[in-house]
Amino acid sequence: MMNDKVLNDLYQVILDRKQNPAEGSYTCYLFDKGLNKILKKVGEECAETIIAAKEEDRQALTGEICDLVYHLLVMAAEKELPLEDILAELDQRAKKIGNLKQMKVVDRNT
Repeated sequence: MMNDKVLNDLYQVILDRKQNPAEGSYTCYLFDKGLNKILKKVGEECAETIIAAKEEDRQALTGEICDLVYHLLVMAAEKELPLEDILAELDQRAKKIGNLKQMKVVDRNT
């Protein structure tokens, strides 16, 4: 099972690129283009992840999920949302696992 170190290390690289731009860096390119470009990439990667999930190629799905996570972390960095906040929220949600809740009609239809 993965620990938080992989995500922390990746997020630190992203933050470093934001503070110390490196020529030729894709991450720096995204920050330079701004939030709209970052959001466009998150949307594209989300769609590609959905498409990959419908296929039988686990390696492709793994790659697309990684691309999506990376772009989500770039978005978080652009919005100055600390990774610690995201991990803390995930931790809180994990504590709720097993607590069944009543599904709304809207939830059942999606």
